[in-house]
Amino acid sequence: MWSASILTLASGPLGCDLGALKPKDTAMRRLALPLALLLASAAPHALAAKAKPLPAWAIAHRDAIVLDTHYDTPANFHVPGWDMMDRHSAKVDGSQVDYPRMVQGGVDGGFFAIFTPKGARGPEANAKARDFALVRATEIHEMVAKHGDKFAIALTADDAQKILDGKKRFVFLSMENGSPVAGDVGLMSAFYALGVRMMGPVHFLNSDLADSATDKPEWGGLSPSGKAFVAEANRLGIVLDASHASDQVLDQMLALSKAPIILSHSGCKAIFDNPRNIDDDHLRALAAKGGVIQINAFSNYMVPTPKIPEREAAMGALMKSIGMTGRDMSPEQRKAFLAGKANIDAKWPVPRANLDDYMKHMLHAIAVAGIDHVGVSGDFDGGGGVDGMNDVTDYPAITQRLMAAGYSKADVAKVWGGNALRVLRAAEAAKGK
Repeated sequence: MWSASILTLASGPLGCDLGALKPKDTAMRRLALPLALLLASAAPHALAAKAKPLPAWAIAHRDAIVLDTHYDTPANFHVPGWDMMDRHSAKVDGSQVDYPRMVQGGVDGGFFAIFTPKGARGPEANAKARDFALVRATEIHEMVAKHGDKFAIALTADDAQKILDGKKRFVFLSMENGSPVAGDVGLMSAFYALGVRMMGPVHFLNSDLADSATDKPEWGGLSPSGKAFVAEANRLGIVLDASHASDQVLDQMLALSKAPIILSHSGCKAIFDNPRNIDDDHLRALAAKGGVIQINAFSNYMVPTPKIPEREAAMGALMKSIGMTGRDMSPEQRKAFLAGKANIDAKWPVPRANLDDYMKHMLHAIAVAGIDHVGVSGDFDGGGGVDGMNDVTDYPAITQRLMAAGYSKADVAKVWGGNALRVLRAAEAAKGK
């Protein structure tokens, strides 16, 4: 799992303890022989030097189950020429998650989102959303099947460790925006059969299931169908995700659900007042029900971002010029978008959050909700990323920051995957009750 760059940070390029690496860390195991040959040919004084032990943060990161609860990476799976096994670059093609970078960042897996853009409502729109989601779910399965020696679908919390024991990385499926099942919550069982284990009812605009945090109240929380959505999720053992939902929706989910709730990618309103973030009272209520908030690395929800009319007009014109209607872009559209956005950023710059800002949200959430109720989300490939945390290779920095703040190896394990998997395990236990 450890890349040369991470090992250099930990103990020098040749000072790592290869025997301390997890069995699943096949990338470094393959490097063991070349490193041994290099050492054998080194000068005598180099051979005599003792290997430096890994620092505590590196050991903690290595031994934790490191997962992210919200990857929008499936939007890349159908892009011509894009492959999960290639090393990409956020600067070149905008993507932030792939297998080589997961290895470098010590990432074991996560929840890969079936995101359906919010469109019109009604029977025809619901059918289109259903079909779109079925295709996206299929694309996730196709990626895993294509790279079955590196990835496996996880269906239960316990599957995560089993898959890691098999030297692979795990892929959970989640659904962001419940439009695909809004016309018939009975469809949730079909998506459950496809492996979906986490679902949120709404995105930026209200849906037939619930009010959005970023739209005007319509239902006063959950709609009647939204309440049926909660009951069906409990029946199936699906984790309910209240990210993007209004405070009233969260209140009602907490009251109605027989299992804990997760916020798969959200922040703290006490640190930055934004509708996508939640206040301390809701943090405490979430924790009291056993739930978890996964801190979101989305700059606009972390620091003030002034609205510049000229910039917004330029962005709108750019997206229109390249035919961009959502997150899905062809390689040509992506290249044109990144080049155009770079020009707009240079002409009308706006502040961008950094890792310090991210940790303010995380440490505040831990202080209010407790170490058992906080986790990590980069919101990568969906607009996330801050300075110092631009893709999954930067995840070890969070572990370093947590341990520098006085948190233990056991605490780190909870934040990185233990808490989210506990919520999934609780949903499984409440299934059908």
